[in-house]
Amino acid sequence: MGRRRTEMIEETREKLITAARSAFASRGYADTVMDELTTEAGLTRGALYHHFDGKRGLLEAVIAQIDDEMTQRLERIMDEADSHWEGLVEELSAYVEMALEPEIQRIVFLDGPAVLGNPSRWPSQLACVRTTSVALEKLIDEGTLVDLDPEAMAPLISGAALSGALWLANADDPTQASRQVVQNLAILLKGLKRHTA
Repeated sequence: MGRRRTEMIEETREKLITAARSAFASRGYADTVMDELTTEAGLTRGALYHHFDGKRGLLEAVIAQIDDEMTQRLERIMDEADSHWEGLVEELSAYVEMALEPEIQRIVFLDGPAVLGNPSRWPSQLACVRTTSVALEKLIDEGTLVDLDPEAMAPLISGAALSGALWLANADDPTQASRQVVQNLAILLKGLKRHTA
């Protein structure tokens, strides 16, 4: 009985997240009407407030789901890279380029900050900073980077990628902006490398 109830709760949450993700991507957060969304999901407005405490909570859940998917993609890039250095550069570049994808651009980089505030304080971004710090430690240990403080440098690097993604998401020509951000991010990162004779 308890197991079935847990499954029903999870099923209801998933229906709401799926419906909201589709609506936020196509209509945007501001133009998504909760009564319409719950009707599309075959649920009641009460179910929405029970599980997410409203529209804002639903947006947080949708962004968390998208962030998880983005993280998995970035981890694969890092795992498949030829070296730790290339993995870091490719991972940060891919993160910026994800802001070109319409769903991610609208929900994560446009509506998310407008509704939820500064993304550098979101749990997903704080996790990115920790991951970047670990990556920097590996690169220092193998002698690839100059002597630096990984804990201090990680938020600077993560912040540069995040700011670049936000900038291109709001640009008149996001594709051109993406190229500019990726090129300039590579220049920034190159300055961290140890130059051997």
